[in-house]
Amino acid sequence: MSHKILLVGGGGREHALAWRLHRDEPDATLFAAPGNPGIAEIASCVAIGATDIDALIAFARENAIDWTLVGPEAPLAAGIVDAFRAAGLPIFGPTKAAAMLETSKAFSKALMVEAGVPTARAITVDNVNDAHRAIDELGAPVVVKASGLAAGKGVIVCQTVDAAREAARSMLEANAFGDAGATILVEEFMEGEELSVFVLTDGERMVVLPPAQDHKRLLDGDRGPNTGGMGAYCPVSIAERNPRLIDDVLATVVSPTLAAMRARGTPFTGLLYAGLMLTADGPKVVEFNCRFGDPETQAILPAISSDVSLATLMRAIAIGGTLPDVRVTTSRAAVTTVLAAAGYPEKPRAGDPISIPEFGGDVLVFHAGTRRSDDSLVTAGGRVLAVTGLGLTPDEAQRVSQQAAASITFPDKQYRTDIGWRELARNAGAS
Repeated sequence: MSHKILLVGGGGREHALAWRLHRDEPDATLFAAPGNPGIAEIASCVAIGATDIDALIAFARENAIDWTLVGPEAPLAAGIVDAFRAAGLPIFGPTKAAAMLETSKAFSKALMVEAGVPTARAITVDNVNDAHRAIDELGAPVVVKASGLAAGKGVIVCQTVDAAREAARSMLEANAFGDAGATILVEEFMEGEELSVFVLTDGERMVVLPPAQDHKRLLDGDRGPNTGGMGAYCPVSIAERNPRLIDDVLATVVSPTLAAMRARGTPFTGLLYAGLMLTADGPKVVEFNCRFGDPETQAILPAISSDVSLATLMRAIAIGGTLPDVRVTTSRAAVTTVLAAAGYPEKPRAGDPISIPEFGGDVLVFHAGTRRSDDSLVTAGGRVLAVTGLGLTPDEAQRVSQQAAASITFPDKQYRTDIGWRELARNAGAS
């Protein structure tokens, strides 16, 4: 049976999801709202904004959409899943209440403490005086976080007390992140390596995808400001070679979190993303996201293999069904290098012409911040393209990704040349 699928969103994550849906179900009819020039090559793009929920419902009804997949967090925060379900329309994603795991770091932290989920100690405040007291209590280094959605940029790692006080003031008084920073968390700094774990869930049962590792800093060597993500790779050998690590994460993080959400009467369905720090005391949660990550999705989806397609698993959740017992593995390595616009992340420049050569099947170019201007492709966002290289090994995948990234041109593009450096260092040490 050929399905009609509506994909909500228009970034690099959504392009990767569209690519995977098209690969899993080539006979399906795929629509994207609003989509982007890359998605337009494999789907019909419709001029409806991702948060225009009434228009999306009308489109789904008029076009007999079988199920809808939500990519970004903004429509989830706006209650798109609640509205679609009230209209009797199948949709993949959490309700507005369940999405608070991402939309409110204060809520998420309180739930973790209540459920006994391992995480850093944090103090939630809404004024500068209390923030200063919290910073003095925890000392430096310390992390200052906006509680609300801030496009991945509302987290500041502060090496000194003075820097932390300035970060708190910028959020609470200077409105650096708008309403997202009206409440902030002052959090203990955690040492370790980060790991992104994605779990598909129907609220009780779960299917875990192979973990990835993101690179948040703008510059090589993990220097420069935090961004929405400058690249990612999959698989991550510290998880591949130690399956008990993921079992531990599921037992101590995912299962108790899902149980706590069910106990609150707000079961979580869709994709739960646990951003973890692998500390000396074991895995601890840095934050939860309630949707596929960006750019991890661009690395994970091309790398995975499963007896049951990802599209089938997501549809089962969307229609309120039960997830089958499935193991998803990697069939190859993937390294994703993000190409960012001049001025990113502070003031990205738009309108620069982009030239993308023809590539072979071991390169996938996912559009994130692009648009068509007459017959030309131009930049239209901070993160412009995500270039995924595939290979039998991480070393090969990184080489493919880097060569392709270097050959794509637009003025003053920014990208890291060391995505996956920890993995390559581990492999070099093991050889």
